[in-house]
Amino acid sequence: MAEFVLPREQVLPLLQALPGWGDMTTIVFSTGCVFEFKGPFPAGDLGDDYYNLDGPVPGLHGHLRLAAMQRVRLQDRPHRGRDSYAFVFENSDGQTVFKVFLGRDPHGQIIAAQLAAFNQIRDALGVISA
Repeated sequence: MAEFVLPREQVLPLLQALPGWGDMTTIVFSTGCVFEFKGPFPAGDLGDDYYNLDGPVPGLHGHLRLAAMQRVRLQDRPHRGRDSYAFVFENSDGQTVFKVFLGRDPHGQIIAAQLAAFNQIRDALGVISA
């Protein structure tokens, strides 16, 4: 099966671009639990191999170890009967570190500008075999 993938060297540029996209949903899975943050993905700064998220308070904060993220898979599949698009940050074992889903407008539709930007990234990629 083929999929669209950003290689490791594109992880940081994507993280740096996401704060300009507006409201999104960031999901972290941990031992059977799901943590969600709805709002803009925060900007960050590099320090000691981490991308340190430095958004406003209240908001999403944290420290992303860049070496742990080997690629970003572009996910485009329905969820609960609705279109759904996400950037899936994965480690070297192909396990999900976290996901950032495109946001929705007040009517539940994917935000058009985010979908256009997502598609632009996808269209610029070659197809890489999984």
